[in-house]
Amino acid sequence: MDYKKKYKNWLAQVDLEPELRQDLDAITDEKEIEDRFYTDLEFGTGGMRGKMGAGSNRMNVYTVAKVTYGLGKYLLRADMANWEKGVVIAYDSRHNSRKFAETAAGVLGKMGVAAYLFKELRPTPELSFAVRNLKAAGGIVITASHNPKEYNGYKVYGPDGGQMVTASADALIKEIENITDIFDIPTMTLAEGLNQRIITMVGEKMDNAFSDAVTAICYPNPDSQLKVVYTPLHGSGNTPVRRALAELGYQHVFVVPEQELPDGDFTTAPYPNPEDPAVFVLAMALAEEKKADIIIGTDPDGDRVGVVGRNQKGEFEVFSGNQTGALLVDYYLKTRKNLPENKVVIKTIVTSELGGIVAKSHGAAVLDVLTGFKYIGECMTEFEKTGDYSFAFGYEESYGYLAGDYARDKDAVVASALICEMTDYYKKQGKTLYQALIDLYEKHGYFIEDVVALTLEGIEGKTKITEIMEKFRSISFHGFAEAKLVSFNDYEAGVSNDIASGKKAAIDLPRSNVLKFVFDDYSWFALRPSGTEPKLKIYFSVTGKTRDEAMAKKDLLKKQVTGLIEV
Repeated sequence: MDYKKKYKNWLAQVDLEPELRQDLDAITDEKEIEDRFYTDLEFGTGGMRGKMGAGSNRMNVYTVAKVTYGLGKYLLRADMANWEKGVVIAYDSRHNSRKFAETAAGVLGKMGVAAYLFKELRPTPELSFAVRNLKAAGGIVITASHNPKEYNGYKVYGPDGGQMVTASADALIKEIENITDIFDIPTMTLAEGLNQRIITMVGEKMDNAFSDAVTAICYPNPDSQLKVVYTPLHGSGNTPVRRALAELGYQHVFVVPEQELPDGDFTTAPYPNPEDPAVFVLAMALAEEKKADIIIGTDPDGDRVGVVGRNQKGEFEVFSGNQTGALLVDYYLKTRKNLPENKVVIKTIVTSELGGIVAKSHGAAVLDVLTGFKYIGECMTEFEKTGDYSFAFGYEESYGYLAGDYARDKDAVVASALICEMTDYYKKQGKTLYQALIDLYEKHGYFIEDVVALTLEGIEGKTKITEIMEKFRSISFHGFAEAKLVSFNDYEAGVSNDIASGKKAAIDLPRSNVLKFVFDDYSWFALRPSGTEPKLKIYFSVTGKTRDEAMAKKDLLKKQVTGLIEV
């Protein structure tokens, strides 16, 4: 069905949700009609995410119902006992998140599959924990993470509490693709589901269990004089982060009042991403007033955390995810003396090598996985079964961290607590967190990272991304500065090419459209189309003996690579 036929089909729906009817009737631009209907909103291995509104290529109650119906079919086909195990559903502070969560619960309930719906917004890691706690068949989180207010999304979790991985996701996608009429999916209201006891509300009991699991990972600090400014960026981290810090003994926590309460418009932070220094402007002002030691900020669904500390001049400086990750790896491994000999740190292939070097210096094994915390979670579940490794810490450069095995996704709650614990540890030694970072650099070398994100929307954007990836697959890129290329890894082909010998080796990871160019000094760059946004991301990681040397090399590499791209 072409986009015009889909558009007319939507117009013909007599019972279309009133808000969507109003949105649909307001469309006058032909390009807008094409964008909304030229395709179905894609459900990939990480779920689906898109702008909200009317259309097959938008997040709305009908696209949510379609995916949920497919999930129900998948679960029942896999094991009929899954109707009783059920699905846990959580949601964040975005517009329509509660509505979409209730829609999902209603579809599952009508199919006879038990639904456990959180009473209020909760962070994504609590959903991961709850799936494991309830021994459920799976989980759903309604969130678009750190995207602007126009977006929402839908993530699916397996019975281990981790995001659904490739094989399971492929089977689910087939079920979704078999659904031909999204306007004819059976559902029930929340009231009907509660009355029939097929839908159960989840609340305080789960909150208590989750908080206990988080604080068990951390050391209590009842006499701490650490001053912390915290911003939840209008999201779901507010209550659990503050609770964990209070229970661990941090009594000087100041919350940014303008960003404390849920707000689907993200009024003070239009792009509510802790990777963006702009979201910390209000927090920095409060930190100056309170003479705070550290600033932490969590994203809307509470799975990522950003850190701002004072540099050697006493000025606030935003830490990158790579920097925070390396610091946490170093601190956690040197302070947890009871970790087993076969401990492992797991990071992603686009994460700096510094954390891995630090982990090895503490006697830990290091594994690299594909981008996405679900692959870290998948390893955790595998090692729990095989005993080959004992998980110690996992992280990715995009501000996601996890210690402990109570969840299978990144957790800004435990990471916030560990960041405060670590900062206080160094404060008691007369050091700032920034000074601790410089110590790591002085010991292991300066690692400087950068990311270029090219936004390429619509049909033309997809085509351009494909063209760029194919260009770099066939390009000759020998080196930069004094660094020589040693390997070129094509994760879609599953092949690592050794430049010196010309030999090829298989990459023992799932296939993924990622290219990585690795040099002989731990430097590298990689290209990866985003799985959740219309973007092509280009990652750079460069090393040097000094910060100035590393910065100069990074700028040179970045100029060389971006110069090969025409947008």
